[in-house]
Amino acid sequence: MISRINNFDFLRLVFASLVIVTHSYSLSGAAQGDPLSQLTHGQMEFSYLGVHGFFIISGYLIFKSLLRCKGLADFYWKRLLRLFPALLVVLFLTVLLAPAVYESSVPYLQNKSVYTYIPQNLTLFFRQKGIDGVFESNPYKHSINGSLWTICYEFSMYVMVSMLFFIRKKAFVKTVVILLFISSYFFAIFKPYFLYGVFVKIGLGSNHFYNLMCFFAGGMVLTYLKINNKRTENIIILLSFIVLIISLYFNISKYTCYITLPLLVIIIGKKSTQYLNKVGEVIGDTSYGIYIYSFPIQQALMYFFKLDTVMLFILSLPLSILLGYISWHLIEKKALQHKDLFAKKAIHH
Repeated sequence: MISRINNFDFLRLVFASLVIVTHSYSLSGAAQGDPLSQLTHGQMEFSYLGVHGFFIISGYLIFKSLLRCKGLADFYWKRLLRLFPALLVVLFLTVLLAPAVYESSVPYLQNKSVYTYIPQNLTLFFRQKGIDGVFESNPYKHSINGSLWTICYEFSMYVMVSMLFFIRKKAFVKTVVILLFISSYFFAIFKPYFLYGVFVKIGLGSNHFYNLMCFFAGGMVLTYLKINNKRTENIIILLSFIVLIISLYFNISKYTCYITLPLLVIIIGKKSTQYLNKVGEVIGDTSYGIYIYSFPIQQALMYFFKLDTVMLFILSLPLSILLGYISWHLIEKKALQHKDLFAKKAIHH
């Protein structure tokens, strides 16, 4: 087991909250982007840090998980348990509660999009953004749950990582992971179009894929980073932060962020800071729940109360954390109690 005495749960809570900040601007119909977007002239939003932070941590922890897995069935079973139970519940609740915000001349139960919403979103890749007649009078009427767009990319990364299972020599795995990061960096910067058609067919955007893959691979590479000296860690954190700030100032952050952000996230995450390292113990791993519930919560608040940006954030953050807490303790945690099913089978065989 990975020691839970680290800052990763705290960081994920922060990243989920940052996504809510950015969504508060777009969902309230604000003319400007969030404060970070304004400060960096559109180079970076808070949700940029949030989503990419998630992918960096995911790359780090999922790769570690693969190295410990007893087989591919064991690996995929754990991944499916982590993603699908909570997702199924949020989709089911959406369809169940949507009549409260429904505005259409077509009766709700005769609306075809009601019946396709859950199955299409469970495919991850062929997402149905909305149900006809739901939130269509909101400032942002394009989606009931815009946060779900990243889950298909997350699952794609799991498939990519699982391919490493077939490499038997440990030393060779390290080489492949480093090459994976270098190639994904090249793809993220130059955005080649040679696989564009393949991505479109499975409902992915090639630019999003290359970008997220590079952050995910950055997390994977840093599983090999061994620093036993706190002073060295702090120097790397400081230098990474300085490089990030300078590159934002000179508008070249797209070249440096794939290195600076993974270093900052993983080194800070691996540390064990007093009080911050207890977040997981105190409230649980609530970040996924917060992430998938916050968008529909914000849309519902806008529908009923027509809030401004600040009030939308102030009200939606505690509600999202509450639902994330409930989701973790009632659904996700209980589902994960069955995660060793295939590991046990492997032992018995």
